[in-house]
Amino acid sequence: MRSQRMRVFVTGVAAVVIGIYAEIGLSGDQDLAKKDPVDIAVAKGLKWLVSVQGKDGGWGQDGGETSYVRKGERLESNGNDVANTAVVAEALLHTGTTGTRGEYREPLQRAVEFVLKHVEQSPPEGLAVTDQQGTQIQRKLGPYIDTFLTAKLLAELDGAMPDAKANARVRQDLQKCVAKIEKAQLKDGSWNISGGWAPILGTSMASQSLAIAQAKGAVHAQFSMARVENYTVQSAAAAPPPAPAASDSRAIRVGGAVSGVGGGMAGGVGSASTVEVSAVSAGVPLYKKAQELEQLSRTQTDREKNAKQIKDITGQLSDPRFVTGFGSVGGEEFFSYLNISESLHRTGGPEWKTWNADMTAKLLKMQNEDGTWAGHHCITGRVAVTSAAILLLREDREPAPTVQTSMMKPGMMKH
Repeated sequence: MRSQRMRVFVTGVAAVVIGIYAEIGLSGDQDLAKKDPVDIAVAKGLKWLVSVQGKDGGWGQDGGETSYVRKGERLESNGNDVANTAVVAEALLHTGTTGTRGEYREPLQRAVEFVLKHVEQSPPEGLAVTDQQGTQIQRKLGPYIDTFLTAKLLAELDGAMPDAKANARVRQDLQKCVAKIEKAQLKDGSWNISGGWAPILGTSMASQSLAIAQAKGAVHAQFSMARVENYTVQSAAAAPPPAPAASDSRAIRVGGAVSGVGGGMAGGVGSASTVEVSAVSAGVPLYKKAQELEQLSRTQTDREKNAKQIKDITGQLSDPRFVTGFGSVGGEEFFSYLNISESLHRTGGPEWKTWNADMTAKLLKMQNEDGTWAGHHCITGRVAVTSAAILLLREDREPAPTVQTSMMKPGMMKH
């Protein structure tokens, strides 16, 4: 069965490569035709991202300036936001760009400055690092996804900035974000805060940021990390509630109140309207299981302790209905795939090889002519989805991500 899937993958990649080479041949760029198709796809995606960066250093849902937005695309907010900017910075960071070297050094510096300014201008109280509300990525991953993605970015930048002053600034802002995250952790150990379609992905980002920051020695978040680990273990053991039909109103019943999945914020942390939501994330098992898999497999000890749960989850990856998530590939699927790729890459073996081969073929086929990827539902914006696709394609080019190697990735950028 596996050999058959590998033959299908090779055939699929060959077709994609032929298409790419034909396009390159028409453009006269024969040297590019000798490159790896993944490298070509990543380069095209990065080129587009940098080309649409806003004058303020940030990115929004579909670009950094209004003129870059697709005609007919209904934006859910105006201006550039922290979450989209942070995920682009992650893509630049994981493709060889640093604060001191790389083709896109200056765009990365501008993006980091955009993020840091927002963190520094935010009040110490509350979970938010921005006063911008109702962005597409917030409406789907939760109202505080900006904070979670920022904390993860700053944790990876910690210790890898060009000079001591810049490193001190990143460390201070990281500690501010972590303090916000720890204070806002819900009683069950998650950050499944109402106001989003897939808040479990926010919990995933929050947990990852704490793990990387602690591995760097930037914070001591052991209590919060233990609570989210316990939440994940219990969540993995629980039977999920039935999934809602795709034709329903996409509302999640939250502690007696209905939170519209497509709606805006449902109140701040600590307010009466902010309560815990179903961990299944709007009835989509992929999102929930991807978070569990990443959390349960971070260290060798974790993998041994959680072997049964991990096996149960990885056993579902051969089911196309499970992998497709909501029924089509939206931004939430891309971020879930990132969790799965990181987890399987840690362990290696045939499961990782098969998954990575399938994912690579899928992504190469999905790329648009302009170098972008766009979600087919929910998070449709090209900025977040293109950044996530680049991170996925680059996953096998990096050291296998564990808590320990996560802190080494940014350090590699000092060369």
